[in-house]
Amino acid sequence: MSVPPPTAAAAAAAEADAEADAAQKLEEERVRPSQGPGPPDPPGPGYVLGLDLGSSVIRCHVYDRAARIHGSSSQKVEVIYPQNGWVEIDPEVLWSQFIAVIKEAVQAAGIQVHQIVGLGISTQRATFITWNKKTGNPFHNFISWQDLRATELVKSWNNSFLLKLIQNSCKVLHLFTRSKRLLGASLFTFTTQQVCLRLAWVLQNVIEVQKAAAEENCCFGTIDTWLLYKLTKGSSYATDFSNASTTGIFDPYQMCWSGILTSLLSIPVSLLPPVKDTSHNFGSVDKEILGVSIPIVALVADQQAAMFGECCFQRGDVKFTMGTGTFLDINTGSNVQQTAGGFYPLIGWKIGPEVVCLAEGNAADTGTAIKWAQNLNLFTDADETEKMAKSLPDSEGVYFVPSFSGLQIPLNDPCACASFMGLKASTNKYHLVRAILESIAFRNKQLYEMMQKEVNIPVTSIRADGGVCKNSFVMQMTSDLINEKIDRPAQIDMSCLGAASLAGLAVGFWTDKEELKRLRESERVFEPQRKLKEYEPSMENWVKAVKRSMNWYSKM
Repeated sequence: MSVPPPTAAAAAAAEADAEADAAQKLEEERVRPSQGPGPPDPPGPGYVLGLDLGSSVIRCHVYDRAARIHGSSSQKVEVIYPQNGWVEIDPEVLWSQFIAVIKEAVQAAGIQVHQIVGLGISTQRATFITWNKKTGNPFHNFISWQDLRATELVKSWNNSFLLKLIQNSCKVLHLFTRSKRLLGASLFTFTTQQVCLRLAWVLQNVIEVQKAAAEENCCFGTIDTWLLYKLTKGSSYATDFSNASTTGIFDPYQMCWSGILTSLLSIPVSLLPPVKDTSHNFGSVDKEILGVSIPIVALVADQQAAMFGECCFQRGDVKFTMGTGTFLDINTGSNVQQTAGGFYPLIGWKIGPEVVCLAEGNAADTGTAIKWAQNLNLFTDADETEKMAKSLPDSEGVYFVPSFSGLQIPLNDPCACASFMGLKASTNKYHLVRAILESIAFRNKQLYEMMQKEVNIPVTSIRADGGVCKNSFVMQMTSDLINEKIDRPAQIDMSCLGAASLAGLAVGFWTDKEELKRLRESERVFEPQRKLKEYEPSMENWVKAVKRSMNWYSKM
């Protein structure tokens, strides 16, 4: 059966619910004194705060020197849908929630704010706002990375003669120069998830922003930049390299804002913040906000934070983050890895002279699919799904296509529909649940194969995080399909831990990355148990189902 096309608002709401359930569980386990007996606390006072402002939930953990969580707090991000396809966040509500989770986590840990020696902030990527430089007042709400208001601009630019001329010219020049930067330019296309054309839309349609930009009285910032500005009461204005690299207007080869793209899109460079190291002294929280001044020493984008939290420090280290969607990232060392198949080059982090690059691919509907099934009352709690799937030998020929938000790489079809195929009179909810979990593992296999094809770097280790990685059925099947070991950590909130780790290094709370590796705890390592051949008939049928789900909706 075909699943009716969700509105952008409904799809985003489903994503919000997926993380909100995780937030509720986190709230129930609010104080975690030491995560089990473990070793005694290392000598020396102080704690580090790690915050992750995700697409649906804001989380804050208080970490000790053993990287154990002493207190936690979370709140659901309040998302606004003013029009079909528009996705926004009220900045004042977000600010109130952000400060609340800090205070609540500190209280839950049973410590005082003055014991916090450093603050690290991880944020969802490519969600932005503009504000008045003189007054600090925002011109509009945050415009989310999920927002589709710039769809027509994206289509127009991608089909334009000018962009095709640039791509073809760079392709020819690359043949002679072998320049990676020219190769990147020849493959570049715009998407709605990038900041650039949504910002161009704002500059074209919001009169206040137009006027302020002309008078050089306009500030632009992704969430990290705005939070820094607010926390320091306007004394600090910056972003970091990991967040800048996700905007679509940053040149990772030159490590600066792209003069070509800003000029092409008529985006004044004066709007854009300075770009700083990921682990860096960005300033301090103003005393009036929390009662004491706390150093802000790390800003980092959420997937890059998860890579750092997983200790994926070496070239070839890989992590699967299975949350609302699945993000597969590989450490490509100091080199920007440009691919033709959809793996996107990013700056992972910059610490002093060290620059670590990543290549990333994603599938949008992972936790979303599980939450959708829960809303249909196929189960009460997501934890039940593993047992339900394992109670059957197979899905009895039922296949699910997880495509509420279209299909990303390697298929790249925004018009694909979510669907069940192979339904029979004997099909029950257990078959449906197993089919959903199998589809997540099949998509993981597709992403991994694409990475191996496009990124010519030997894999050194594979780690997993995110709420869905708690499902051992999905983890084991993924391990079987890719024929690799996958390490699941004891802590799965890796974006928080990554932000805290970067902050801790900046203030000397932890000595170096080797110490962080020693502190990392593995909960279980999944090893291949079944041969790929055993899965081939099922995967072939699933691929057939995917193909029949493609191009279902009219072009957006």
